[in-house]
Amino acid sequence: MKVNIDPYSGFCFGVTRVVETAEEVLRAEGHLYCLGEIVHNNKEIERLEKIGLEIITHEEFMRLSNCKVLIRAHGEPPETYQHALLHGIEIIDGTCPIVLRLQSRIEDDFTENSKKGVQIVIFGRKNHAEVRGLAGQTGYKTIIIESETDLDRIDYSRPVHLYAQTTMDHDHFAEIRESILNRLGSRASEEGMMVCTNSICAQVSGRIERLKKFSHENDVVVFVSYIGSSNGKLLFTQCKTVNENTYFVSGVADVREEWLKGAGTVGITGATSTPRWLLEEIASHIEKLYI
Repeated sequence: MKVNIDPYSGFCFGVTRVVETAEEVLRAEGHLYCLGEIVHNNKEIERLEKIGLEIITHEEFMRLSNCKVLIRAHGEPPETYQHALLHGIEIIDGTCPIVLRLQSRIEDDFTENSKKGVQIVIFGRKNHAEVRGLAGQTGYKTIIIESETDLDRIDYSRPVHLYAQTTMDHDHFAEIRESILNRLGSRASEEGMMVCTNSICAQVSGRIERLKKFSHENDVVVFVSYIGSSNGKLLFTQCKTVNENTYFVSGVADVREEWLKGAGTVGITGATSTPRWLLEEIASHIEKLYI
């Protein structure tokens, strides 16, 4: 049996950046608050907690003062920064630059066009931290669309400016766009009636084809991710469509020997929130079992 680690796997740029920022502060000071899970991976969180990272909720954040708090890659709405300013909290901003630019674009769009009747529509998960940060740029005067069932919330007599959470599926975004255009009907061709911004991260969307190729090249695929990662769920599904012998694990303890029997090659891959060290740990575990 040969065990292959996907060469394109591991943290995306935004997650790498915020984790390195946390490690730098922790080396210097030994403790740092982080507002929400720094990354959707419990193993990586456990590693960082051991060196002094303390994950806090928004409720706990509101009770803090005179301290340092790390903002994760997903970003935060304006009121988080306002609270920090009023209570002597030093913000260490780990917001992914791609998310930060999207926040700014939505804010500018809303400021310039809301009085013209434009609706800011975001394709994303309603309870996701990134979406909350994006919606906050408009004072939460946005329409969040998770699926086609939410499209009735849009007023098709008014202009629509469509954006997407950066980790959403590109094909599904295209379907949402087409559904909105169809509902607008002949008005869709009017200037400014429909403005679509494909704000899905290229590192995420571009990885899907490479991931499918990797899945096709291996007899069995072990996909490593935290169960709460939306990116993990998306990419796992993409692997499964290519190779039905794809299995979801969060750590070594989840690996089942019966999955691997008779396999010539086993591919190890994961979400953009899965650390490289965890992929290597699982690969090593499998190699010890069969090699």
